[in-house]
Amino acid sequence: MTLKLVQHAACAATNRRRFLAGAASMAGGVMLGSSFAGHASAQPSKGGRLRMGNNAASTTDSLDPATWESSFMQVTGYMSANNLTEVAVNGQLVPELAESFESDDAARWVFRLRRGVEFHNGKTLTPEDVIASFQHHMGDDSASAAKGLLKAVQSISKDGDMNVVFQLDSPNADFPFIVSDYHLVIRPSSGDAIDMASGIGTGGYVTETFDPGVRVFGTRNPNYFKEGAAHFDEVELIAINDTVARQNALMSGDVDHINNVDLKTISLLQRAANLEIVETTGFAHHTFPMRVDAAPFDNYDIRMALKYAVKRQELVDKILVGHGAVGNDHPISVAHRYHNSELEQREFDADKAAFHYKKSGHSGTIQLSASDTAFTGAVDAAQLIAASAAEAGIEIEVVREPLDGYWSNVWNKKPWCASTWGGRPTEDWMFAAAYTADTEWNETAWRTGEAADRFNSAVVAARSELDDNKRRQLYYEAQSLIHEDGGAIVPIFTNLVSANTTALAHGDKVAGNWENDGAKLPERWWFA
Repeated sequence: MTLKLVQHAACAATNRRRFLAGAASMAGGVMLGSSFAGHASAQPSKGGRLRMGNNAASTTDSLDPATWESSFMQVTGYMSANNLTEVAVNGQLVPELAESFESDDAARWVFRLRRGVEFHNGKTLTPEDVIASFQHHMGDDSASAAKGLLKAVQSISKDGDMNVVFQLDSPNADFPFIVSDYHLVIRPSSGDAIDMASGIGTGGYVTETFDPGVRVFGTRNPNYFKEGAAHFDEVELIAINDTVARQNALMSGDVDHINNVDLKTISLLQRAANLEIVETTGFAHHTFPMRVDAAPFDNYDIRMALKYAVKRQELVDKILVGHGAVGNDHPISVAHRYHNSELEQREFDADKAAFHYKKSGHSGTIQLSASDTAFTGAVDAAQLIAASAAEAGIEIEVVREPLDGYWSNVWNKKPWCASTWGGRPTEDWMFAAAYTADTEWNETAWRTGEAADRFNSAVVAARSELDDNKRRQLYYEAQSLIHEDGGAIVPIFTNLVSANTTALAHGDKVAGNWENDGAKLPERWWFA
């Protein structure tokens, strides 16, 4: 079977020609339901300074996209830079710096670049810039979070004056989605060198100030290649990690928009006539990853005991205040095309938790690290887990970690902690981002063992499988393996909830693939 998938910038939506694996429609299952009143203006206006209060900022942040870990840096990155492709507000994949892309076999992908696109330093976009930007994330010495996503890339080459060719070691119908990953923005090259930490890009705003963990300030790029985008004169992204301080800043008028609203206070914010709540549903979920390479989580029965010790609906009711759904210890949302609807939902069971805990032979306290910079209510969620585990005779000590530096010093380092994921629009991308053996962001360190080996094999096989039914069964198996053997406790999928002043306007739809309208709010919104 061959694939001929072509996408053109002139098309408003994705070209729907697809083979059974359907690369172009992988995001078709995204639920972009919004609860906002629809404060949208048909005619965007130019001008003004947008002030965004955002959490998840750290003094260790860098402009090098290989290091980006949070929504704060996602917005920072997308303010100044672009990818070859992007996920539009309707969940469909569209070209960005590429004007089209195509493949005959899903293994050799040709991206044709737009002509005349300029970087902030005046350099014109060339294939060499794309090649150097991608190579920054590849190679044995790379510590990039995107390294695992690009492991299948055998070569990147120039073909003609504006084509970039990616040769993969096996077919991957999802590859055009992969290149939209926020780490894979394009920077200008100079000869064989590239300064990925320069902050220079092709984006709608030029970075004027970058104060890690404090503030980012940008001004509109007068030569932005996208028409009808980047409407603000200036954008100021302000680090406000504390939830209460962030909401107070909005209510007092110090900022125009905040992310990650405390769901318990939505009703309070709704009483203010000058504020709007925006809620979207997509792939976002909160996790409590147990690192299986560290005691006591290297013990299967400990992991099972803790999975059975969680009252998931209680977390939905008390932490999400109903703005979400229970999870089943794997990262694939009901919005995904291949969500395993046949997998039995895991429920709280004190007897099963106690059985596995006794079988493990463990005794003593188990530490769970949490901070509300992971997600709003993370500490409370950890305490609820500790309380329900106590019913099974399991003692959990909740360690309240500092807000600053959490993503650098706690996450992906301490044996058990709170975490959150915006999710990814395809199963393969989500697995490759956080669960396969080769990714730097494998927060559970679940890389070896019979189940992990089978999981990695299933993901690789599904990636190049052209038969839709066979691909579905492989993804079903992958979800079951994580659910049963992996170190991930995925108790809840959450809606993305933000708040803003009604002076701001936006389109009829707001994206649900990332916070902040797909992390592109500065580009997509305007002052009414």
